[in-house]
Amino acid sequence: MAYEQYRPSGFRLLPPVVKNLLIINGLFFLATYGIGQAFHIDLTDVLGLHYFGAEKFRFYQIITYMFMHANFTHILFNMFALWMFGYVLENVWGPKRFIIYFLVTGIGAAIIQYVVIYFELRPAMEAINLYMSHPSHEQLSALLNSGKIDGSYEPLKHFIAQYNSVVNTDMPKALSLANNFVAQYQVDLLNAPVVIGASGAVFGILLAFGMMFPNSLIYLYFAIPVKAKWVVLGYGLLELGSGIAGSEGDNVAHFAHLGGMLFGFVLIKIWQQKAKRNNFYGQQ
Repeated sequence: MAYEQYRPSGFRLLPPVVKNLLIINGLFFLATYGIGQAFHIDLTDVLGLHYFGAEKFRFYQIITYMFMHANFTHILFNMFALWMFGYVLENVWGPKRFIIYFLVTGIGAAIIQYVVIYFELRPAMEAINLYMSHPSHEQLSALLNSGKIDGSYEPLKHFIAQYNSVVNTDMPKALSLANNFVAQYQVDLLNAPVVIGASGAVFGILLAFGMMFPNSLIYLYFAIPVKAKWVVLGYGLLELGSGIAGSEGDNVAHFAHLGGMLFGFVLIKIWQQKAKRNNFYGQQ
């Protein structure tokens, strides 16, 4: 499974799996806006991947999230990359292996991203669980002063006003308000992360292309020729650096991209080892 240079002679430019993935993504994108406008249904909230511990999590989201995109630029770049590198891989592997690879890298991307989210949410969840196990005015004050409750959370100011109005005259009612607020905050906190997009699978496809055709030239910005292996390495390091740095505000799941590359690397190595064993036994 090693190719020094890809030459497209005799290859189909739009093989069936890539073609159908492009169509499905396009339909989901149109449906997101069409259904949202017509029926006021947020398909991103329904089909995007919620955190596995969230109230809104559904198992089907592990697949459907890959077909949801935030905007036209998001889907354009993902679909262009899917076609640019995917049609080569599908021609080499065949439709069955290609769709398996696409789904495995997409699911792997989600797994890695939510491992990261788990560690991001854990401090707040531990503080919330500590309060819920022993609700009291002192524990509430400790929770609110710990920085684990997001100050921009919209119901916070209203809750504090309500709580302060009764805490000195009716402590049971105050604690009931506090318990309801903290429980709702926990629900909203877990529901908040939503991952969408085919980027994890696309990064897996990019890695596969780089491994199989390491010396093929990729023209960055349609002008700068760079060997595929260096493009893969560069993107991997860029995503790792962005993920570690946090890149607050860019709204990009950097670790999902790395997850797609990681699961793709492992799957390709498994296939390579299997092919070597088959060749070895076939020569006996």
